[in-house]
Amino acid sequence: MSTSSSTLRMVEVSGAEALWLLEGAELGRLMFVQREATVVRPARHVWEYGRLVVRTPVQPAVVPLTAAYHADAVQAATGTGWTVTASGPAEVISDPDEAAHYRRTLPGWAHGPHDTVVRIHPQTVTGFRLIRGTDKR
Repeated sequence: MSTSSSTLRMVEVSGAEALWLLEGAELGRLMFVQREATVVRPARHVWEYGRLVVRTPVQPAVVPLTAAYHADAVQAATGTGWTVTASGPAEVISDPDEAAHYRRTLPGWAHGPHDTVVRIHPQTVTGFRLIRGTDKR
């Protein structure tokens, strides 16, 4: 194997491809800043009507006005795969019927005060493919 074929690199993908990758994933991480520290929580998500709906174990009161969501699929053996981050205004879904719908359709890790459904209105979506140096895709 030549040196270039074992070199890994990141290649930026279009916004449309990044959203396609995100739509195909089920797991990710909600990320936001709280008291000058970055908070990262596991989450499940669904992309609906141009919005990202996320179910995550966090108290509703700490969800900020802006949040980021990150999902990826990286193969440990090869280091190849993809990574996508979407960020923008965030809001807790407070309508009980709507929140109950997402709790039924998105499996979660916690129930009760740390079981929150958040809607993110992405303003920025970035995605990268992690590929071998000689791969075209």
